[in-house]
Amino acid sequence: MGRMVEIVLVGIGGYGANYVNELLDNSDHGGFKIVGVVDPYAENCARLGELTGAGVKIFDGLDEFYEELSADLAIISSPIHFHCRQTITCLEHGTNVLCEKPLAGSVEDGLRMAEAESKSEAFVAIGYQWSFSEAIQALKKDIIGGLFGKAVSLKTYVAWPRKKSYYNRSNWAGKLKAVDGTWILDSPANNATAHYLHNMFYVLGDTRESGVRPVSVRAELYRANNIENYDTVAMRVEVESGVEILFYATHAVSETVGPLFRYLFENAVVEFKFNGVIEAKFADGRSKKYVDSKDGGMGKMWDCIKVVRTGSSVICGIDAALSQLYCVTAAQESMPEVVVFPKDIIVAEEDGVDVLTWVPGLGESLFDCYYNNILPSESDEIEWASRSGELVHLNIASGE
Repeated sequence: MGRMVEIVLVGIGGYGANYVNELLDNSDHGGFKIVGVVDPYAENCARLGELTGAGVKIFDGLDEFYEELSADLAIISSPIHFHCRQTITCLEHGTNVLCEKPLAGSVEDGLRMAEAESKSEAFVAIGYQWSFSEAIQALKKDIIGGLFGKAVSLKTYVAWPRKKSYYNRSNWAGKLKAVDGTWILDSPANNATAHYLHNMFYVLGDTRESGVRPVSVRAELYRANNIENYDTVAMRVEVESGVEILFYATHAVSETVGPLFRYLFENAVVEFKFNGVIEAKFADGRSKKYVDSKDGGMGKMWDCIKVVRTGSSVICGIDAALSQLYCVTAAQESMPEVVVFPKDIIVAEEDGVDVLTWVPGLGESLFDCYYNNILPSESDEIEWASRSGELVHLNIASGE
């Protein structure tokens, strides 16, 4: 089994509760020990009593934790604008890090994290759970091996409704910056659906640990909700190899659809459809499916525990995660002023407890764009799409 891996949980509310549940529900798994929790609002965790009952100490901040204890692995589930400084603090104390997605709110912070990692013997993994899944790993292996031929284009569509409570759950939801000026860029592309934007860069990487870099981005950003940033995005991205990536995501809808994707290659089409199965269909009529075992998206945590023990390579680290961050920051530059949907097409639907703000027909319009490989402004039938963003060129390369 190897040595015991000591874990500190940084953030146990929100998504962090999933790590608490996974660890506590698998305490008989062995090989790990939760030694501390860092969360100034730890009392909001439903299972706090079990943690303290097991002798786990609670701290308001990482500095306090390191004054008294140490850990082999920190699992960071804090808000986006804390990722950079908390990751760097952990690295400076020799602690390996599994940081939840996205990497950060700015490229500068992402590069600071990469520099800190390069000076440390510890690793940083970024929690894009699809990257750690059996299905995506098998698919990527086949892409690298040339099974489908060269990539031609990749596209993804996600429509996930989010109510007022989603944006009111914190003081940073839907915000561009934190109070102290740290970039957040909270949006569908940099939070809830970031997995699926990242995945298109990741599967095209020429090694298991890498992704491709975007070289140009044109984005259209819209909002219906009363927030600073956007709740709806469509973007066209070109990557280093010339492959086109299209991404469509919105929270301003009433029905959940997706994620859906269609990855076109020379000799096959790989799709993730409504049945939730990734399937490659070849030009000669053959097909191949990629299926996960049921790990609840926690394969990333178990993989990081294994890496601590064995010293093996991290499946999805900072370098792989940077491409999504370059893309979302370029999208903001492409359209600095988010377009507000016309008031007369916005619906605010109350259910007595919460409010859903949405645009009838938006999901269908975005799906038509997805189907036809166009941006909303390129459609003759979408009246609210009055203009496209500027084309932003990026001068970066993989490994930078």
